[in-house]
Amino acid sequence: MATKNKKEEKDIQVEEQVQETVEETTETNEPIETLSKEEQLEEDLAKEKDKFLRLFAEFENFKKRTSKERIELFKTAGQDIMVAMLPVLDDFDRALNEISKSGEGELVKGVELISNKFRETLKAKGLTEMEVKAGDAFDADHHEAITQIPAPSDDLKGKIVDVIEKGYQLGDKIIRFPKVVTGQ
Repeated sequence: MATKNKKEEKDIQVEEQVQETVEETTETNEPIETLSKEEQLEEDLAKEKDKFLRLFAEFENFKKRTSKERIELFKTAGQDIMVAMLPVLDDFDRALNEISKSGEGELVKGVELISNKFRETLKAKGLTEMEVKAGDAFDADHHEAITQIPAPSDDLKGKIVDVIEKGYQLGDKIIRFPKVVTGQ
């Protein structure tokens, strides 16, 4: 029973301390200013104007972003078709090499005409061949290294020794990286 009384006394002391703290804080606080109805309306109007301006700016950013994405989409809309046509371009190159070895001039001329027409059509749609040749500096951002071999000469160390497969761009985007052999 003695512990019950002690507990009740502690509870009473805590309540008295809370009451004193509340009284002290209400005495030290300055009186709260009340805004007139007109001032309150002006404040609400300012808040709504700010909200409107932020929403308008956000909408403008949205329009710019979507128009930029749309332009990018139109530039690369035919990317899948272009990627599918790249093996055909490679086959034309291989065919021209083999036919030119046979020595039949008319056949070579005919295949060259078809190949050139096909290349020009793809070029008109935005496809460009990446210019890479032996001796160029290797750049991992623009080339895909298939293998490294001992450099035939000291000036080819860290550079491209051979181009295995041509690379192509559609607009500014690389759709197939050139496959190269680098010197070590």
